[in-house]
This record gives sequence, structure tokens and C-alpha cells, in this order.
Amino acid sequence: MNRQRSILHLNVADFAVAVERVADRSLCQKPIIVAPLQAARAAVYDMSDEAYNDGVRKGMLLNRASRICRSARILAPNFALYRRAMEAFVNEARSYSPIIEYGAEDGHLYLDITGTHRLFGAAPDVGWRLHRQIRNKLEIDPIWSLAANKLVSKVGSRLVKPVGEYIVADGEEQGFLAPLALQLLPGLRAAEMQRLEEFNIVKIGQLALLTRVQLYGAFGKRGETLFEISHGIDHDIVRPETAQLPTIKRGHVFNDDTAERRSLEGVANSLAAHIGMELRETRMVARRVAVALDFSDGSQVIRQATVRRGVSDDESLQNMALLALKRAVNRRTRVRSCLLTCDRLHRRSPQLPLFAEPGRGEQRREKLLAAMDTVRRRFGSEAIRVGKQAILH
Repeated sequence: MNRQRSILHLNVADFAVAVERVADRSLCQKPIIVAPLQAARAAVYDMSDEAYNDGVRKGMLLNRASRICRSARILAPNFALYRRAMEAFVNEARSYSPIIEYGAEDGHLYLDITGTHRLFGAAPDVGWRLHRQIRNKLEIDPIWSLAANKLVSKVGSRLVKPVGEYIVADGEEQGFLAPLALQLLPGLRAAEMQRLEEFNIVKIGQLALLTRVQLYGAFGKRGETLFEISHGIDHDIVRPETAQLPTIKRGHVFNDDTAERRSLEGVANSLAAHIGMELRETRMVARRVAVALDFSDGSQVIRQATVRRGVSDDESLQNMALLALKRAVNRRTRVRSCLLTCDRLHRRSPQLPLFAEPGRGEQRREKLLAAMDTVRRRFGSEAIRVGKQAILH
């Protein structure tokens, strides 16, 4: 017999702005834009409701955003502050369940409180209590929504943004979703939404009227997913901290949008070298590198490269990055920014070789990398560049 799940979703709207206002009360009720000030083509990282209502959006170029909302106070991102605030946010929620899933400094978390009623009372009471506790202790005001799965609880949070709460009783998922716009449905891709609009389907309930066979004919294997999410069916579990795999990310925003392959390769090489140094410092190795390119027309392409055995040396990481980059650059549109993500990390094995000692060439390479890392730590990450690495500001 399946036990009814109780999934609590908490979301601090405009998390960076909310944290900045706790740190500086003079910012309250004023339009705020958070964006890197030193980048020539800086993009909006976060904005307050006041700036949003004026037309400012995340990812918008700062020059344009500042023209749209001339009265906005522009702040440089303080990621260390956001990280501490997120840790405090998670710690408050952790006292109600060890099964908690959250992102990095984004103000979102899922809490599985299934079966905790004997300790903390009914699930809605937990939501009210936790909300009050966070507001009183941290002075931030999270939205919260309660449902039987992650998908429906997330939709509930979207409905009441920027403040409020929503409770969807077990068994009412489909009726809750039916009158809502397709844009509120998580997991629906932009191309799929566009095609559904061509069929004059704009509500989740209209999508739910289609059968599995009809959806398969229009969307192939994705049809099964569309059928389930339109009916409020979600089998995804809340993934506890032990299941959240570590990643290392490094990014670069170009001063001027570029389509030059040499510039793109130089940035990819430099980002890979920075990641390699961090991997070696933590004695980690990686098996996958992903390249995400943001183009000047607003689109994004993500491609990846993998290896069977974990690596941490610059040459291997750069080769993986260049392969992923080659797969990502599939048109002539200019590139605005490049993000390198390194994951599938694990500890470097301390075990010595069983039969043969490492070759002299490998030993020399490891010594050279160690010496280069020492110089970079002392004089900066750009003190030594090898090959076609670009200078990152």
C-alpha cells in the first residue's frame, strides 16, 4: 500500500534581493537590481518586484535594465552572503526532516515530511510553523506550498508568488492543475509549448484531455511524460543531501559577443585550467565536462564530453572542454557567455600501482602541474597560461 506523501516546497522570491534587504534595511521598498558591475556586458542576476514590474528580467543586459528602471539601486552580487543565508535557511528546515533537497543560493528547497505527524503534527501545521520560524529568525518571508509530490507543490508556489501559501489535498492534483496556464507546468519545454499552442491548447486541463496515444503521435516518447505531468503525476523523490552530487562551475561573460572560434577555445581552455587546479587542491577527479553557451539571441546550447576514468590534469580537461565546445557551436550566432561545469566527481584513489610504477613522463607532468599550482596560488590564477588560454578578468 502506497503511503500518502507530504512534500513541502519553500521558495524565497528574489532570494538575493531578500538577503540584501535583511543586511541593509534602507533597501526595503526600493527597486533593486543585482548584477556584476565590472563586466562590460553584465547581465541581471536578480531584481526586486519593483524593478520586475518596470520590465526588468533576469538575464537582461544591465545597460538595458538600468534604462528601463532608472530609479533602481544597482548592487554587485555578494555570493558569500547568499551562501550563508541559504545555509541558515536549510538549517531551519532540517529540524523537521532529514530528507531535504535544495539548490545553491537560490532560495528553493523541498522537504519530505511524510510520516512526521506524530512528531510535529499535521503537515499543514508544519508549513505554518516553519514559515513563522524562518520569518522570525532570519527575517525573510518564504512562499510555501504543500502537496503529494514535487511537481504540484512547485506549481502551488508559482501561483502565490511573491508571498503566500497554497495547500493541495491528496487526490485533488488534476482538478487543481486543470484551469491553469501551460506556462505554470514544470518540465514542459518551450518547443512543446509552442506546438501545443498551435493546436490551440493553452490550459493544463486541455492537455490532460489528450490520450497517451495522441500525445505519442505528436511528441514521441515525450508524450508519456506530458500525459503524467498534465495529470499531476510525479514519481520523482526528494533527494537528500547525500544524493546531491558535487559540481564545479566556472563561467565567463565576453566583453563583446563573439563567434570567433579562437576566442571561444581560449576561454574554454582557461576555464578548464581553473577547474583543474581546484580539483587537484581537493584531490578530486572528474569524468564529465559540460559547456553551456548563451547566444546573443537569448538561446542556450549545452553539450558535454565524458571519459571513463576520472581526470584532473589541465590537458585532459581542456580536451574534454574543447570537444564539448565543438558540439555546442552549431551555428554562426554570436556567443554572449560560456559556462563550464565539471561533475561526476570522486576522490582520487590513494592506492599505488599494483604492477608497474608510473612512467617517467607522467611523474614529470604531475610535478610540473604541482609547481604551476604553487605559482598560481601565490601570484594569481592568471600568472601562468599554457597554449591558447585566454585571459579571464
